[in-house]
Amino acid sequence: MAGNQKAKGKAEQAKGKAKEALGRAVGNERMEAEGRAQGAKGDARQAKEKTKDVFKH
Repeated sequence: MAGNQKAKGKAEQAKGKAKEALGRAVGNERMEAEGRAQGAKGDARQAKEKTKDVFKH
């Protein structure tokens, strides 16, 4: 299960970065902000899973 959550975090980070870049390219500030938020959500998921890993060992 943890691997699945890590993969979701990586996917969210990638989608967020792509959306942010696209928003910046077309001049859409809302899309850019949504991309940053999605990337931050992925970062948070990754941090949570890393913390879990630390306490497992």
